[in-house]
Order: sequence, then structure tokens, then C-alpha cells
Amino acid sequence: MPPPASRHVVVIGGGLAGLAAAEGLVRSAGIRVTLVEPTGRLGGVLATARHDGWLVERSADSFLAARPEGRELVERLGLADQLIGIEPGVRRALVFHGGRTVPAPAGFRLLAPGRIDGILTTPLLSAAGKFRVLAERFVRCRPAADSDDEPLEHFAVRRLGREAFDRLVQPLVSGIWTADPARLSMAAACPDFFQMERRFGSLWAGERSRLRAVGGEQAAGARYGQFVTLSSGMQTLPDTLGGWLEREGVRFITAAVTELNRAGNDSGGWNVSCDRAPALEADGIVMATPAPVAANLLGGVDQPLAEALAGIDYAGSAVVSLGYARADVSHPLDAAGVVVPRSEGRRILAVSFSSSKFPGRAPAGHVLVRVFVGGALDPQAALLDDERLVAIVRHELTDVIGARAAPRLVQIDRWTRAMPQYHVGHLQRLDLIHGRLRELPGLALAGAAYEGVGIPQVIATGQEAAAHVNRALEARLPARQEPA
Repeated sequence: MPPPASRHVVVIGGGLAGLAAAEGLVRSAGIRVTLVEPTGRLGGVLATARHDGWLVERSADSFLAARPEGRELVERLGLADQLIGIEPGVRRALVFHGGRTVPAPAGFRLLAPGRIDGILTTPLLSAAGKFRVLAERFVRCRPAADSDDEPLEHFAVRRLGREAFDRLVQPLVSGIWTADPARLSMAAACPDFFQMERRFGSLWAGERSRLRAVGGEQAAGARYGQFVTLSSGMQTLPDTLGGWLEREGVRFITAAVTELNRAGNDSGGWNVSCDRAPALEADGIVMATPAPVAANLLGGVDQPLAEALAGIDYAGSAVVSLGYARADVSHPLDAAGVVVPRSEGRRILAVSFSSSKFPGRAPAGHVLVRVFVGGALDPQAALLDDERLVAIVRHELTDVIGARAAPRLVQIDRWTRAMPQYHVGHLQRLDLIHGRLRELPGLALAGAAYEGVGIPQVIATGQEAAAHVNRALEARLPARQEPA
């Protein structure tokens, strides 16, 4: 029997999912790991820029600590003392409506109303719109035969009414997924709310039950308190993990994988061809790339699997970060940010008040905001040239937050086809993908395209991919002889 240390796994992709997979494999005794990343930079879309006292997150600026994967990884890496939460005084969201920013209704959580007074007092809804939301508890559930999945827009309009969707749900959803809600799968993107209807008969009843379980109505707006970041920026996470992996013996190769094939023997192994490095032989593979990249590499290995992966759509967006002197912005910036409904006729999707949320994001006497543009409903916006894009953003920020002077800092980050879209049928597609993977032992997939786009979910896919490959490798080893 070859020594267990001879087992070799190649991780393709150096984003957070690939790094998490590499960590899981390293912690499995006896596995050598090679990580292949074409850019030479670890972390994928997680990146932090620093400019003369400004700290600008290029993509995600925080993660949900309620799930354990992100928090536990931070703790394993010795970064727990850097964890900071959103400032208590700004733990709420604003909605741009009628030329001004107003708070989202108290107790309203993405799709679920939790407080009657919040609905009755909100200026976002007309009297008829408020009545329709309050009547949600009396809306009949869908027949069981029709309840496998549903577009988010259809679900929200059916349960809450068109006005609540247009003025409240749609902008909140766009601020998370940059997706087309007419195509976004409730079962895949919002399973908790989807199950509320099935289990409780209404979102009102489901949310009230949840609030009782977590401590009453005071918890209705507490979700913002569950988001945390690192004081030195989110890039610290992949940088520190990459350093740990290197010290643990992981080999990093800067190259693009050009071809992937099963080994021509009974070992169950793989051959990995690269454009700037010698070919690799592997006992297992973790594909931690966007789904289209995985589809291209697996076309010659399993065509049905490749076709299923190619069917996962992606949307792009741009993040325009602007820094201002505090005196040049009239808005108090007393929230985590503001979302902008499409019904307002604007190009921007949302504005995150970075320097209000977290300390150390702007020099003294200055503020930093990050503006999100593009998404599935406005794909051309993210493709505008820099000058035009900044002009649109600055013009709209004049109305939204009263930013009238020239910014002191401008940074544009474009993410072309970076956000996977969980269209209706996504869970059925995943069933097909998992079924094909069972025919390919030693191969696993990881990343945001499958089980969730949040940082903890992405880490979880990497950890599960590592466990899957490790189980496959253990199954190939001859049974160990018990001592006499």
C-alpha cells in the first residue's frame, strides 16, 4: 500500500472557496495539495484597496457571523481580535422614495413583515399598499403540486402585493443578488421565506414565530448587528489563509488549467494540463472556479455535467467608491446604506455608507460611500466608460445623499459576470450536478455558483469539497490490517 502522504489533490482556483478547500485538505493527514490560480493573486473577488487613509473594499465588505463558517475560519487564523461589527447607531437600511431617503419599515426583513406598527407608519406605502401587506396572513398558500419553486417577484407580489414589491422588496433584493427577481428562485435564494409559507401559512405568522424564538420584537432589526468585518479589511482573510497554507506545504502555481482528463488506468486519478507549468497528476480535483470555467474544463470528461454547469447564468456589476469631505455631503449618513427602487427611475442600485458602518474607512473629516451599478436588470450600466459611469453616479448622489462637491477619492471596480444567478430550477440543476459527480469519484465543485453567495456559504462549499474528495481517496485505499 502506498503511504497516505503520496495522495495528491489539485485545487483549481485561488478564491475563497479554493482556499477553504485547500485548508480542509491540509488538515486531512496525508494529503499533498497544489493550488493553481491563473492571476497569481489569492482571494478572488475579495480585495481591499488603501489610499492615503482610505480603506476601500472592492467587493464584499462584511459577512454574516450568524453562520459559523466565516467566524470559525477567522478564529483558526488568529484574527478574532480584528472582528468588528457595524456601528450600533447605523444598523438599519434606508430606501430612496419620492426624492428622499426613508427608513425601511421597522421589523421588515427582506420579504417578511414582523411588526404591524412598522407597516402602518411607513411612508413607503400608500394606505392601499399597507392594507395589502397587513392582509398577507389571509392570502391562500399555493397548491402543494405547484410549490416546488417560484420566481421571487411572483412570490412577493402574490403574498405582499405589487406596491410592496416595487417599493420595498425589489430594491432590497437587488442590493443582495443584483438579480432579476422575475427569474430568481425562491427555493434556492430565499429558502427560509419559501418554507415560511409552507410551514406557517403566511410570512406574518412565520416571522412572528422566528421573533419569539430569538427574543421578541427587539430582534426584528438586529440582523445588521450580525454582520462583521476585519478592521484591516476583508483581504486580510485570504492573505492570512494563503500564508498559513504556504507554511503548511501547499504548492502554489500561477497558471491557467487548459485541460482536465481522467488518468488512463484504474487508479481513479486525473491529469491536469496548464498553460505555464508542467502537467500535474492528481488523485483528486477540487474545481473552485466560476461555473462556466468548470464547464469548459469538464466538457471532455462528462458532457451532461458540463452542460448543467454552463447553464448557470452570471450577472456583472460595478462598484464606484467615492470619498468626500464630510462638509460636502448633506445627508447624515445615519444608516448602513440606502437602496434605490427601479421605480424611482435611477441607474444606481444601492449606496453603502462605508465610513458610517465601520471605523477606519476614511480619513478624519471625510466620508466614504460605495455605489453599486449594473446587475441583471441593467447590464449595460456596468460597461459604461469610467467618465460616463462616474458622471451618472455623481449626478444621482446629488439627489440621494446631497453630495454636491467633487469627490476627493474615486475608485471603480468592475466585476464582469461575477455574480451567479439562481434562476428558477436551480435546485433541480444542482441535483443533476450532484448526480453526475457521484459518477466521478475524486472530483468536487466549490464556489458561489451552488449553495449561496455569502462568504460563509462559499467557505462551506470549499470545506465540503475537501471532505468529499478525502472520502473518495479513503475509499480507494486498501483496508488497513487490524493488529493481531
